[in-house]
Amino acid sequence: MRIPLITSRYQDLGRRKGGGGGGKGGGSGAKGGTGGSSGSSSSSSGGESNSKTSKVPITGSSASGKSTATAYGSGGGKSITIPTGQLFAGRTAGGATRGEMYGTRAYGSGYPGYSSYGVAGRGFPFWYWPVVWGASTNPYYHDPEYGDSSNSSRTGGPMAQANFVSNSTGSTFHLLSDNSTISSLISSIHTNCSSNLSSSSSNSSSPYNSSAPGGPQPEQAIQYYRSSSVVLTLDGYNNSATFSSNINPNTTDTPLPSSGVDMTLLNCLNYTIGQAAPLIDGASSLSPPCLGFAALVWLAWFLAHYV
Repeated sequence: MRIPLITSRYQDLGRRKGGGGGGKGGGSGAKGGTGGSSGSSSSSSGGESNSKTSKVPITGSSASGKSTATAYGSGGGKSITIPTGQLFAGRTAGGATRGEMYGTRAYGSGYPGYSSYGVAGRGFPFWYWPVVWGASTNPYYHDPEYGDSSNSSRTGGPMAQANFVSNSTGSTFHLLSDNSTISSLISSIHTNCSSNLSSSSSNSSSPYNSSAPGGPQPEQAIQYYRSSSVVLTLDGYNNSATFSSNINPNTTDTPLPSSGVDMTLLNCLNYTIGQAAPLIDGASSLSPPCLGFAALVWLAWFLAHYV
């Protein structure tokens, strides 16, 4: 599996093909899967992206034992079982890689190894918790086990948002995730996509209140990433599949609008999020502690004299 490159053309998703989604940019083969037809690509749209890795502080809770994630990192490591005494004890966490970043437009997609949708009772392949939506007419989008959007125990901190506005068509995209992820991605997106962004685009994250009216809604989601812990939405898009009482891989998504959407910016956003969203490497806290230099010297002396 591979992450779609900026030269990939977007294809209409049609029927949803599996809930795992990993690495196929929306479940439509190996193409970028946000629907519609692509605009022209350019170096400002991600083809010459700055892929230098950088450390991103992790606030909130993290079963990984890590205090930082890595933008443009590869993820991976061994999957672990969250130990007793920690949140979601007994569930699995970690092990997913950059090549498994992409889901589809369905909530609960992007979980490697899963073929169904929804987030109830699931593990955390990338360590991060799934995004949460406010009260919905469809209970599938409202699962109280993860708390609300302001839950400070979320890996990466409470949920936050950023908006990215096209300087050519006015298309407005919203990005939702935990606060540390959003802060990191704002920087990456401005680096890669600046020539397509309006000055009204976000330069810093803002809190996301899932209960506030007028904010991004689940029916506006055009792509989930990183086991549904990151989502990109499009203002004005209304996916009828969101309201289906029978959410399954055969549900047909509403295509994106045929005109008025800045596909060059969308292409750049999709590429950058997939490449740059922070990932947590293998856990460290569950491994035996490393001995310091002084302890090693003492151990060598002890073995030489008493063994």
